Amino acid sequence: MLRLILTLVFLTGSGAYGDVFQLQPTSITEWKAVYGEVEPRDLVPARARIGGTIVALEVTEGDRVAEGARIAVVVDDKLVFQQEAVDAQLAGLTTQLATAQADLERGESLRERGVITVQRLDQLRTAVDVLENNIKSAQAERLVLEQRVAEGAVLSPVNGVVLSVPVARGSVINPGEPIAQIAGGGVFLRLALPERHADSLTEGDQIELGTQAGGAQGTLVKLYPQIEAGRVLADVEVPDLDARFIGRRLPVRVPVAQRAALMVPVAAVSQLGGLDFVTIETHGDQVQRTVVPGRTVMIDGHAHREILSGLRAGDMVVTPDE
Repeated sequence: MLRLILTLVFLTGSGAYGDVFQLQPTSITEWKAVYGEVEPRDLVPARARIGGTIVALEVTEGDRVAEGARIAVVVDDKLVFQQEAVDAQLAGLTTQLATAQADLERGESLRERGVITVQRLDQLRTAVDVLENNIKSAQAERLVLEQRVAEGAVLSPVNGVVLSVPVARGSVINPGEPIAQIAGGGVFLRLALPERHADSLTEGDQIELGTQAGGAQGTLVKLYPQIEAGRVLADVEVPDLDARFIGRRLPVRVPVAQRAALMVPVAAVSQLGGLDFVTIETHGDQVQRTVVPGRTVMIDGHAHREILSGLRAGDMVVTPDE
């Protein structure tokens, strides 16, 4: 009697049934769960252009800076002494030039009266020309020193946020040493994937954020050709990615393969006594068949359940009326 009741349950099921479709393999995407790291597009150090002592440091970690903004001032005392030496040289040359010009004017007056020779007058002109050229040379040297002093102002190379400041006020640095690391140009996700997945990745692939389907999506925009330590690097463009924390790790899902699977609508799977059943139509009768379901996958916006065993391609699956 118990066997007869169970047979009737399997044959009749419960609820009203409607649509019938032929089960065919469906191509689904295999996803690899990894972590992506938030990286800046541009990571540029603001470097000192001259050596000396940092007398002003105007930024700290987390500050936002504009391109060209002053972030520190470096002073080299030797440049000040050199400027003073050039100024003294210019003062002496200017005095000598005034004397030479006066001598030239007297010489021209004496030449008109025939007192001095043409040769002597030419010597006086040459002395004036030499002093004028020496003054020009000293003035150019003065401009070079002024430019070097102006280069003591360390400027931000990009618009961005200050990530690190490895120096302090009063530090002595050499030319080319970084004063601050500045991140600019926005952010992206940097992925490091096992090299076995390298051949399955293509620029333009859609990447999902989070561990479940239906989250925010990004686009794989760059795949690096060099594999290091068994990892291939890839950059993912994500709209409105939170840029507050550089280096933050976020879970993502990456498509790594395509495979065929038997998928049925979630509503087609029912449970009874701890077992899962799918109703199929065979020879005009509706029969419930025990199945082993797998994960749920969204197909065209609808939830489907993968059937691992119990059904085969060509079965006529019955879905219940909603």
